[in-house]
Amino acid sequence: MKIIYRIHAIERMFERGIGIKEVRSALETGDAIENYPDDAEYPARLVLANKGRRPLHVVAADIQSSGDLIVITIYRPDPKRWTDDFRRRRDEVLDV
Repeated sequence: MKIIYRIHAIERMFERGIGIKEVRSALETGDAIENYPDDAEYPARLVLANKGRRPLHVVAADIQSSGDLIVITIYRPDPKRWTDDFRRRRDEVLDV
């Protein structure tokens, strides 16, 4: 699998101290917790990885024709905005 990083993702990785190995590991072992099938360019998903220091969210788009991935953004989820397991936004839980 070839991973293509958008400039935005590289900037966020640098700002947040997140390395390429951590992103690859997240994509290979993490769980897709949201799907965005109608995303602009390619179907995308939000991946949660819990290995390492803190949880990590990676938004990646699948290039189905080649099997490659485009990393759109990467961040450490804010506990104030996400449930304790970092799988759902708190505002979604409150709406139920």
